Amino acid sequence: MNDTVAAPGSRAPHDAPAAPPAPAAHAPPPAASAPPNASRRRGLTVLALVVLLCGVAYGSYWFLDGRYYESTDDAYVDGDVVQITSEEPGTVIGLHADDTQFVARDQPLLELDPADAQVAVRRAEANLGHAVRAVRALFAQSDQLQAEIVDREVALQRAERDYQRRTGLLSDGAVSSEELQHTQEDVTEIRATLVAAREQLNGTRDQIDGTTVATNPEVLAAAAAVRDAWLALRRTHVTSPVSGVVARRSVQVGQQVAAGTPLMGVVPLDAVWVNANFKEVQLGDMRVGQPVTLRADVYGGKAIYHGRVVGLSAGTGSAFALLPAQNASGNWIKIVQRLPVRIQLEAAELRAHPLRIGMSVTASVDIRDTSGPLVSRDVRRVPIPSQPSLANDPAVEARITHIIDENLGRAPGISRLSANWEYGKR
Repeated sequence: MNDTVAAPGSRAPHDAPAAPPAPAAHAPPPAASAPPNASRRRGLTVLALVVLLCGVAYGSYWFLDGRYYESTDDAYVDGDVVQITSEEPGTVIGLHADDTQFVARDQPLLELDPADAQVAVRRAEANLGHAVRAVRALFAQSDQLQAEIVDREVALQRAERDYQRRTGLLSDGAVSSEELQHTQEDVTEIRATLVAAREQLNGTRDQIDGTTVATNPEVLAAAAAVRDAWLALRRTHVTSPVSGVVARRSVQVGQQVAAGTPLMGVVPLDAVWVNANFKEVQLGDMRVGQPVTLRADVYGGKAIYHGRVVGLSAGTGSAFALLPAQNASGNWIKIVQRLPVRIQLEAAELRAHPLRIGMSVTASVDIRDTSGPLVSRDVRRVPIPSQPSLANDPAVEARITHIIDENLGRAPGISRLSANWEYGKR
């Protein structure tokens, strides 16, 4: 035990500053930087190889197959919307079809009140009978005028002979000058009536020469009026000109419609097509007749359609817009335009998986074969089905013939209407 005592004024040993520690004789050097992780290096290498292989695979696909296809998802189903309109004014008294319903060709769609048309038919038939009788009277008048002319010619010859005899007797005093003057006046009067009869005969013949009663213009005009009245009556029954689905029905029972008013539309879904809007940079190798593969969004891509290019539009969508762009004025920014390409679909595939107008479609065109034309020269060979003409209806023609014969006296035992004839029906 240290018993040493510090002198006054001196510092105790524990208050003295500590001396710095001496460095270790054998301290290890600083640690060197660790080398790259081998596993990480291997992962990057594998990733690079995968990317390289994917690039090679895609490049091979594009070079061997992909570059021969042009695709777009800016494609939509389109088709004809056959407008159903009324050709005659009238009041709707019956509706036989509604929206979303399928209708066959010639199936009744609606009916108009036929009362006015029935009255018009009766009036036209009466006018036809009157025209036949009037023309028949002209033929009879012609014969009568011919007989009158012969009678006046005989009377004129008699009056001229009497005048000549009295002229020879005037010098002998056998006849007076007054009697001779009366004879001369008779000759002048008969000659005037003969000229008038001849002119009247010429006027009558001008109306009937070269015709019969049935082929006379007056009768033909009256017969045309009968046909027109029957057409108006038939048109009170509006039928579908095509088979399809009813859309946009706007008419109601009791509504008064004017001629030409759109009433509803019929869409033939078995004849729809696709309008695919391709960028103008995609059209370099696109030709009419090239095959197309399509997938509709409605079936989730499960249904595959096959078609062909039937034509390219005559202008871009912006060119046919309501307000086309005016690039010649103001600032101009180039925008890649799109051109509608019409694609015809296979009918069997449409029947298996029906499409509706406006549905979205993805289209891919195989542009390998560039031998087709750039502009379609095809003419539509099959017209859109339409209603048959009613102008030469056999029943109406038979009715007209019957009226003519009846008013000529050829069918006295036939009633005005046959037993099974009704206005508006056959």
